[in-house]
Amino acid sequence: MAEARLPQGITGLHVLPADHHRGPWESMVVPDSLRERLLGTALLVLRHAPALAQLSGPPHGLVLLSGPPGTGKSTLCQGLAQEAALALSTRGATTLVEVDPHSFPSELLGESQRAISRLFSDTLPEIAARRPHTVVIIDEVEAFAVRRSAASFEANPVDVHRATDAVLAGLDLLRGTSPRVLVLCTSNFPAGIDEAFLSRSDLVVHTELPDLPALTAIIRSTMAEVAVLWPGIRPLASDSALHEELAAITLGIDGRRARKLALHALSVRPELALDPELLVRDDLVRAAKEIVTW
Repeated sequence: MAEARLPQGITGLHVLPADHHRGPWESMVVPDSLRERLLGTALLVLRHAPALAQLSGPPHGLVLLSGPPGTGKSTLCQGLAQEAALALSTRGATTLVEVDPHSFPSELLGESQRAISRLFSDTLPEIAARRPHTVVIIDEVEAFAVRRSAASFEANPVDVHRATDAVLAGLDLLRGTSPRVLVLCTSNFPAGIDEAFLSRSDLVVHTELPDLPALTAIIRSTMAEVAVLWPGIRPLASDSALHEELAAITLGIDGRRARKLALHALSVRPELALDPELLVRDDLVRAAKEIVTW
């Protein structure tokens, strides 16, 4: 049976909580205070937005996570959606909607504006009406809400202005029609996001490259995961001094690359790839020195 076609711009629709969405929230090496702040913001909007709409400065239900690639922004958003759905599960399920801003046409004047307007005025309210709570994730939102003050140097600044105007108007409309919708956005380039979009954000979080303790924790956790598959690696997985040494070598890389260190080490020698339990300290050090050159 053919899979139902998703509306334009929508790349994924999921019902939460779901077992296959468990894990990312707990595995992220971030301060507990950040997790609490994100979850608190999400629950306030998803649970109380209709009442808060009576305030003179109501929430827009918009959260922005910005920072370098590989710092866990998208993973945090996915995990947050699951955690919020778990906390609200007694009041009904949550719909997770994934939006790709790059899927909207921009080659024709005004076409982006029309497509984005349909997304916010028709598609998202229709999806939100299916369940009590809805979380929308938009990655690389700088492609969606382009900074209009810099658009004069673009190839088609008029369409950029119209598309960004449509996003802003759409957010305002969505807040009125579907208050229990939380929009989570990520950006690798926050300087490219329109100022009016930023001002609508209820929470802006800046993610940073992992520091030495965070890198050490990431390396320790991934080594422990590998040791589950190949128990002969357990001595390396429990060697705290080695983990700190590897973290010092790789300081400055992002968390995504850090999580690939153990995997990269298992491929430095063909015989090691065939039998990962042959892994030794020098393989990990070699991999660490190589990975920083990527």
